[in-house]
Amino acid sequence: MEQMLELSDEDEVTPELLGSQVQKAQEQLLQLRRQQEQIEKQKRELEELSRRQEELERGRAEMTDKLTRSLVVLEREAYETQNKLEQLRATRESFGQHLEVLEGIDPKGWNPSDLHRELSRALSTVDDARAEFSQQRSRLQAIATQDSEEVALPEAGPDVAGTRGEKSFGQWVLIGFALSLPLITVGLVALLIFWWMAKG
Repeated sequence: MEQMLELSDEDEVTPELLGSQVQKAQEQLLQLRRQQEQIEKQKRELEELSRRQEELERGRAEMTDKLTRSLVVLEREAYETQNKLEQLRATRESFGQHLEVLEGIDPKGWNPSDLHRELSRALSTVDDARAEFSQQRSRLQAIATQDSEEVALPEAGPDVAGTRGEKSFGQWVLIGFALSLPLITVGLVALLIFWWMAKG
């Protein structure tokens, strides 16, 4: 940087010399102002750059933490959802099989001589379906409790014991009727024959 010229005692002070010195001083002052403006501009740019770098570090740290924790949650949810889907598929398949068997029961096609055996087999099939329904329903409700959701399945019934040996009163009535049906049939046939012979 040029130093401001000073007048010496030997220099003759003239208006031209003073004007020249003033002009040089103004030029130096203008140059200093330009340098100051340039320095201030660089300072502002550096401050802005520093601020943006800090913003980058904060934002990156924040989003890295959020994304990492979110991925852990999503992986756990995906695993639990997959297990739930597998359980639902297995339950659906099981219910479908039991429904097909139940719909295949046709009491009208039973042989009267095998009525006791057919009825016992049919009741056993119903008990199996009821026990499976109750078991799968409990599993689905346990899964729904974890997800705060409910799989709305109807109640299995008050007589769900999960055991095939327990019979309700209505079932025992049906069994008794089935056991007595052959005797009732023979009695009715004999009564009709007796009535026909008496009429003749």
